[in-house]
Amino acid sequence: MARYRTLLDFIAKNNKDRGSGDKDRGGSVKSFGNVLTTTNQTIPTSSSSKGSIDTTPSICERRSTDSKSVESQNVDSVSEAVGNVISKEEFGIKVTSRHVEHEQSSKLFKHADILVTISPSVNIENPRTVKFIRDRKEVANVKRAFLLDVDYDGERGKAVLILYDTDNNELVYWYDKTGHKPYFLTDLPPDKVSKMPEIVRHPSFEGVEVVEKIDLLYGVKRYFTKIVTKDPLAVRFLRSKVPIAWEADIRYHINYIYDRGLVPGIEYSIEGTEIREVIELDLAELKKQVTSILGMDEKDSETIELAVSLMKLFEARWFSPRRLAIDIEVYTPYAGRIPPPEHAEYPVISVAMTANDGLRKVLVLYRENIKVSKVEDVGDVDIEIFDSEMPLILETFNIISQYPIILSFNGDNFDFRYLYRRAQKLGIPKEHIPIRLKVISKGNRQEYQVKLLTGLHVDLYKFLDNKAIQAYAFEGKYKEVTLDAVAQALLGYGKILHEEDIGRLDLLTLVKYNLRDAELTLQLTLFSEELLWKLILLLMRISKLGLEDVTRTTVSVWIKNLFYWEHRRRGILIPRKEDIRRLKGKKFTEAVIKGKKYAGAIVIDPPRGVFFNVAVLDYASLYPSIIMRWNLSYETIDPPEGMCKDVRVIVDEKGNAIHKVCFDRPGITAQIVGLLRDFRVKIYKKKAKDRNIPDELRNWYDVVQRAMKVYINASYGVFGAETFPLYAPSVAESVTALGRRVIMMSIQRAEELGLKVLYGDTDSLFVWNPSPEALEELRKWVEQEFGLELEVDKVYKFVAFALKKNYIGVRADGSVDIKGMVGKKRNTPDFIKRLFLDIVNDISSIENPEDAFAVIGKIKEKLFDAYIRLRYKILTLDEVAFRVGLTKPLSEYKRSTPQHVKAALQLQRYGVQIAPGDVITFVKVRGKDGVKPIQLAKVAEIDPQKYLEAMKSALEQLFTPFNISWEEIVGSHRLI
Repeated sequence: MARYRTLLDFIAKNNKDRGSGDKDRGGSVKSFGNVLTTTNQTIPTSSSSKGSIDTTPSICERRSTDSKSVESQNVDSVSEAVGNVISKEEFGIKVTSRHVEHEQSSKLFKHADILVTISPSVNIENPRTVKFIRDRKEVANVKRAFLLDVDYDGERGKAVLILYDTDNNELVYWYDKTGHKPYFLTDLPPDKVSKMPEIVRHPSFEGVEVVEKIDLLYGVKRYFTKIVTKDPLAVRFLRSKVPIAWEADIRYHINYIYDRGLVPGIEYSIEGTEIREVIELDLAELKKQVTSILGMDEKDSETIELAVSLMKLFEARWFSPRRLAIDIEVYTPYAGRIPPPEHAEYPVISVAMTANDGLRKVLVLYRENIKVSKVEDVGDVDIEIFDSEMPLILETFNIISQYPIILSFNGDNFDFRYLYRRAQKLGIPKEHIPIRLKVISKGNRQEYQVKLLTGLHVDLYKFLDNKAIQAYAFEGKYKEVTLDAVAQALLGYGKILHEEDIGRLDLLTLVKYNLRDAELTLQLTLFSEELLWKLILLLMRISKLGLEDVTRTTVSVWIKNLFYWEHRRRGILIPRKEDIRRLKGKKFTEAVIKGKKYAGAIVIDPPRGVFFNVAVLDYASLYPSIIMRWNLSYETIDPPEGMCKDVRVIVDEKGNAIHKVCFDRPGITAQIVGLLRDFRVKIYKKKAKDRNIPDELRNWYDVVQRAMKVYINASYGVFGAETFPLYAPSVAESVTALGRRVIMMSIQRAEELGLKVLYGDTDSLFVWNPSPEALEELRKWVEQEFGLELEVDKVYKFVAFALKKNYIGVRADGSVDIKGMVGKKRNTPDFIKRLFLDIVNDISSIENPEDAFAVIGKIKEKLFDAYIRLRYKILTLDEVAFRVGLTKPLSEYKRSTPQHVKAALQLQRYGVQIAPGDVITFVKVRGKDGVKPIQLAKVAEIDPQKYLEAMKSALEQLFTPFNISWEEIVGSHRLI
């Protein structure tokens, strides 16, 4: 059952039949459950006029200063308790007329592990306004804890390790004691640097050292001058004072991880200045397993050492941290609009929080005229109601401070930004707000990152919006990155639907809606044996990034960080991208696609039509395998004359020699990518399916292979991107050239074996009605000729080809793969989208060529019915509406005016406030603009001809394989 706690002030006014008048203010809090049983009753409140915010401290639930007690108690006893802890006279606080006064800002007092903060303007005898925040627990030593993050404390000028103590389920903070400082490298000798006043006289200049590094680009050892500074900001300034600077654009806390050889996600013990890994594994046994399973040469000690260091990350134990998910709801007078957090004009009306320790709580702002509908059981949840917004927000901060990890879904951009700005607007002092905002400029746009002073924040929206996670870890199960879409795809259920705007929902509906959002956010980290949390933990280990970095950055940053960490571990100079491109920038092929720098993957055009029994052959991790097989890396490609003895030539699909590769030693890219590929294919993919392994461990191995899949499959795309700092054009060109050669020679060999290849795309071949024997022959040939693995990925009952990269594949179980079809796009109106999926469902029922004729007849009937509904406008506006979000202010659309912007401008003329982030819902009509916002349109105004064109665009791709003519169904005449 739901449990309700409310303000004594509220009870006094709304529960008089129980005799709870003003005298109850000093007593215990009582339930108002009986009041809520009246259907659609409007309950009066003491709040001020609608829309205004009462910042007066409320007489709320009584709180003791004892952090273990949340029981209500008498005002006097609370005042006495607070006084005992604070010792008002001792700390110079003067109590006059029940208000706290002191000279400057709020006072902070330590009591046990609780930080007591008192604002100068609050009533000291009102415990709700005394804020309790759990202080950071600093430690001198750590017996055993998981490293979750590394940060830089600017005030103390030190790196700080943030670790999770599994014994006490809390974060502990260890400040560096080694004297580590920021620095960068230059090739100027130290005596010359010492004569540069702009460097040595800078207040943050600390000193110089001479260090030795291996320069892989030239294959030599070199000496560099290390310029050490007192703070990281000085690096940005001083690096501009030398002709060339190396390793000067690495953030300090990341540099600290590199230099200390730290691996976030692994257990450590710390004593004094010694930081040691705690991994209870037999490393000698791991080495034996790796060498045996991967068939490694024992002489290659460097690769074996790397393999063991990687494998221990996959075998080390994991942990499940205590965590809380939060979601807020904000009142807005405008339908369908998300209130912009930078202004925070409107009140926070509900905050839901759920945790994996059982907490389920909703804090609700009581407002004038709020409806209280019939009480429904919303499960085991605490509902706490406030008559003022300030204590609601303070209580939110209080609860957040009790948890080490806080989860949100878009909390960086909305929830925590709004809470931060709103708290400021209400006059809550900065020291009462445990949120800090960091603004990051990316080109013309800004991104926000939220730091919590009391814990670590994971924004699941940013993590799940990562294309590599979406495509490889979760295999494209969700298409849109909204809480509802992701939850529906991964959990099987989503958000609670409601027709009214958030601000007009009755109290219980608001509670249920808000609570469901928080529960979904939490469950995303708990479903399938905590798959997502384990995935994050493994990606931290592989990338060497902390929790907050790995969940906010792209796969290219993960890969870059892994490679930089490995460079530093081996004493290798991290190269400048300018040097790589100067030495390795030669290209020999021309791009077919406009904007590309070199020829890319090959795509074989398919014949149009329907083909039964089609096997899809897949080259296991083709591009990563090519990188490994041909030893491709920025330092091995096109080596300088005389640098290598074993030099081999890269030949493309036309037989042209385009580049050379050094095979004297393993390339660092080939080493790392190759090992991750081998670990996944030869070890962990098999372990994940081994029924002899206990379920819990097998589940962990499945997450391991998913994490490696993300790295492996994204690796070429990253190394082939010009923005990647280790991008070498000659490496990227060689990979695609070898890929084309493999595909073309495989097709030629398949035809020699009597196989019919219908279609080829990058790393796969579609083979029509193949014999198993011929497929096996082709598999062996590919392995012998190229050292690559070719496997049957899936078999389609039939495939319907329209154009290249446009097809529908139906499997034996009726499941359907749709590639490149317009009808499934997000912005397609529901009317057309449903029709598209309905037709696809009919198509999937085809079992043999004879069935196709009957299905084609059904399709024609459905199309004609849709045509009639459209012609005579037997549709609702919602069914034909397009929904497109605004990405920038209306004033910035100058060169062109898209349809959704035209609709937004019409709304603006009617006085509706429009802002970036608003979703504009519009329909197509006749007239000058051609569109109208749904709020201003009527069904009679829609333009059937425009929708007919949209239907044709979406559905014609489905008809082409079945030889259905659009005109055959709707005729060639315009709708009138």
